Amino acid sequence: MKVSIQGVSKSYQQQEVLNIPELELESGKITGIVGNNGAGKTTLLRAILDLIQLDRGDIKIGEWDVAKCEDWRKKTSAFLGIDSVLNFLTPEEYFYFVGSLTGRTEQEVAELLAKYENFFNDEILGKKKKCIRDFSSGNIQKIGIVAALISRPAVLLLDEPFNFLDPTSQMLLQEMLVDVNKNYPCTVIVSSHDITQLAPICDRAVLLEKGLIKHDFQASEHILEKLSEYFSPGRRIISQ
Repeated sequence: MKVSIQGVSKSYQQQEVLNIPELELESGKITGIVGNNGAGKTTLLRAILDLIQLDRGDIKIGEWDVAKCEDWRKKTSAFLGIDSVLNFLTPEEYFYFVGSLTGRTEQEVAELLAKYENFFNDEILGKKKKCIRDFSSGNIQKIGIVAALISRPAVLLLDEPFNFLDPTSQMLLQEMLVDVNKNYPCTVIVSSHDITQLAPICDRAVLLEKGLIKHDFQASEHILEKLSEYFSPGRRIISQ
């Protein structure tokens, strides 16, 4: 399902934090949203999810304007960080709750969770009513990511998903995101500081700086090299 952004602008206290004249994110692709702190990455994801009111512009998921209807929500899932997880529930309760929002039975949710056993590393499920808030940040991160995946959304947004994960879990997450598009059509939008993890799996990388799109790279063997050059101290110009 395509995500279309047209003439979008957002300011806080007269400081513009997002200004995107046009951006279209294709179905079945993994798009990385990259940039330094304050680049507007999280603001963009929150705008797509209609969590903030834009000053101007329109965002559509499929045929639906996100600010004017709710239909797109049934097709969209997101993980916006560990603070977005309902941490007073157990992992099982949280997964079943998220599954119920898309009409999945507990049996269906359990079958989907079985696919993530390696990612969980036997540290999350079946822990005798242990609430999510009692887990490590890394495991809460895993819970939030898998909760976003089990609904099998048409549009998936992940904000800094590699945070708190150990190297093995980061690699497993890479495989999981690639598998999403192999198993069913999905528009995957991933915001991350970790370009070494993100670049190898992206079909495209949109580089933001102070709310503006500075570069829009299609996947190539040089994408990590170009991003590394951009983010290197003292070097902020990328040769085209």
